[in-house]
Amino acid sequence: MKSVLAIILGGGAGTRLYPLTKFRAKPAVSLAGKYRLIDIPVSNCINSDIHKIYVLTQFNSASLNRHIARAYQFSQFTEGFVEVLAAQQTPESPNWFQGTADAVRQYLWLLDSWNVEDFLILSGDHLYRMDYSLFVQRHRDTKADITLSVVPMGPKQASSFGLMKIDDAGRIIDFYEKPQGDALGNMRVDTTILGLTAEQAREQPFIASMGIYVFKKQVLIDLLRKSPEQTDFGKEIIPTSAPHYNLQAYLFDGYWEDIGTIEAFYEANLALTVQPQPPFSFYHEDAPIYTRSRYLPPNKLLDCHITQSSIAEGCILKNCRIHHSVIGLRQRINADCVVEDSLLMGADFYEPLSESSQQLTRGKVPIGIGEGTVIRRAIIDKNARIGINVQIVNQNNVQEAEREDLGFYIRSGIVVVLKNALIPDGTVI
Repeated sequence: MKSVLAIILGGGAGTRLYPLTKFRAKPAVSLAGKYRLIDIPVSNCINSDIHKIYVLTQFNSASLNRHIARAYQFSQFTEGFVEVLAAQQTPESPNWFQGTADAVRQYLWLLDSWNVEDFLILSGDHLYRMDYSLFVQRHRDTKADITLSVVPMGPKQASSFGLMKIDDAGRIIDFYEKPQGDALGNMRVDTTILGLTAEQAREQPFIASMGIYVFKKQVLIDLLRKSPEQTDFGKEIIPTSAPHYNLQAYLFDGYWEDIGTIEAFYEANLALTVQPQPPFSFYHEDAPIYTRSRYLPPNKLLDCHITQSSIAEGCILKNCRIHHSVIGLRQRINADCVVEDSLLMGADFYEPLSESSQQLTRGKVPIGIGEGTVIRRAIIDKNARIGINVQIVNQNNVQEAEREDLGFYIRSGIVVVLKNALIPDGTVI
């Protein structure tokens, strides 16, 4: 895979994941209490022996730059690298990235300088495990100009996705965005062509794009240069190229989740606690998910009752009850707290116990979860200061709310407490 260069699309402002993207780029959002979203595609690349990786981003990229610089350092005797390419103004491109294709177009001068055969285009906000070498090999075996990774699905899901139609050779011949009724029926394909069994093909007769592509180097360069008005791969570049190029489909039949919304992000994180086997597992010796090494101390659990949960390193938990939750790095939870169906992202640093005690004596709120607090169906971002006897339970079942002045939002009924927020003693949300 030395002749493959990966390009991870960091996305735009991340409005669907706001307020988690208030202070960070979308790929830098925390995952499973200790990872970042960017760790998924980067780790998949490394495990697939693809070591030349660019990440394109333009919003709040400081923490993403810092994470990548600290987490991914290859030997000086290889060409391996993971680098962020932020939007920049040039005489030829005075504007910010206008879409996925435009982001790549603005860096063609750099990408063209690499002596590689193929470009692998990835998304930065999906949760899945994939061997890209098989994907690239399929692309080369079929002599494709462009290969799209697709997932099979049944009729109930299909109408929410952009679907594709293939011929008997697996070549993509038609596209349709979120079809309904007869249009949906017309997009049925024989998925046994791509490797499903006859029974699976009956249950899943549709294929949808994962937003993951392999382009021949020169094909990508030609497409981007000849159509400067086209700014998006999935909606413009790829559909309009189907009649003129060999577009092939590669079937991915594993777990794949688009975690670009608050609800999907919340559900994907809590799914990691499912027993006996979660849909996505970090316990895979042959293909680990990499992240930054932090050298944190072991957890300290004092008289806690914890069920169906995941606890990251460096936490101090005292006489609390935790159920079906993910607890992030350096999280401190005090006595008589109840945490259920929630994601706590932890903290970026430790506040010394002496300083925490001083905060309490001065009537202030230390970092962590104060005594007697109850948290249900919530996301608590990093470094939050939650006071004593706070109730974060969405007692009125509000579905959408924006209370940034009070330190929280509600998205799809999920309370999201902002990074660095302060929730005073006795607050009820």
